[in-house]
Amino acid sequence: MKILVTGGSGFLGINLVRHLLNKKHQVTVLDIVDFNYPEMNQITFVKGDIRNATEVAKALEGCDMAVHTAAALPLYSPEDIYSTDVTGLKTVLDEAQQLGCKRVVHISSTAVYGIPDHHPLLEDDKLCGVGPYGEAKVEAEEVCLKYRKEGMCIPIIRPKSFVGPERLGVFAMLYDWASTGHGFPILGKGNNLYQYLDVEDLCDAIYACLTIDRDKANDTFNIGAKEFGTFKADFQAVLDRAGFGKRIKTLPVKPAIAMLRALEKLKLSPLYKWVYETAFQESFVSIEKAENVLGFKPKYSNKDALIRNYEWYLQNKHTFADASGVSHRVPWSQGILKLVKHLF
Repeated sequence: MKILVTGGSGFLGINLVRHLLNKKHQVTVLDIVDFNYPEMNQITFVKGDIRNATEVAKALEGCDMAVHTAAALPLYSPEDIYSTDVTGLKTVLDEAQQLGCKRVVHISSTAVYGIPDHHPLLEDDKLCGVGPYGEAKVEAEEVCLKYRKEGMCIPIIRPKSFVGPERLGVFAMLYDWASTGHGFPILGKGNNLYQYLDVEDLCDAIYACLTIDRDKANDTFNIGAKEFGTFKADFQAVLDRAGFGKRIKTLPVKPAIAMLRALEKLKLSPLYKWVYETAFQESFVSIEKAENVLGFKPKYSNKDALIRNYEWYLQNKHTFADASGVSHRVPWSQGILKLVKHLF
């Protein structure tokens, strides 16, 4: 098949591109960011914006299917989040519909569940996004359902936060602190079960949505690790791998949240509401539907995924030492928290 990957220059994008190339498919990448990976000569690259119909149509030309990974993440402005995550998605689906693209896999997020009152979360649970990003992801799914009613096949995947090679973003802060001999603070006691996901397992789930029977694929699926532990234990595994004998430090929830809210408002911290208001709570989804329908069999536990990402960080740290930004492919600026790390 010839498959378009929107956002193919990003963290999920490059991992999916490599996955599809290994499966011997033709791949086109559409992104506003240059595709500067070794696979450049193996793909067709279209530099463009998913909000631009002409550029989207050019990228979709001749493609049998598409995977929509492009998104504006929570550190973007509310205006950019909405125009990218909702309007941009609509543009992609409009052009795919007109050009006869057989399937468009939409990468949503478990952020659509907001701050839930029960676990595990199921695909038919109430959607209530927190903040501009969560709200936009909910509206984006509503757009997908509208196009499904018009006859399109649009599998929706809701992944837990995923890590692996090329992942930086907020996780770069944990890896920076661990690799420089510092501990790491968490909110609360850290005994809450918290599920992550390895990007390779996510790519397996996406590929299943591209290849299984159309009627089975045209649905919504939670994706996460099968094996996961407490927030404290899984993050401690990274500190143990770092080898400095450092321990996770627990902080009282209420004063820590008050401080983080103030720092976020002052733009002195990269941590946003959905991160710090869910980190001390249970957070896991049922993957039973994906197992039964997609044949999803995750290979990595939380600890495996975090350590695999940390080891990639150590090997590649020199390539992004001075970089920062608001996407997953670069470290997020730690702001005042870079000074706080010396307390741990």
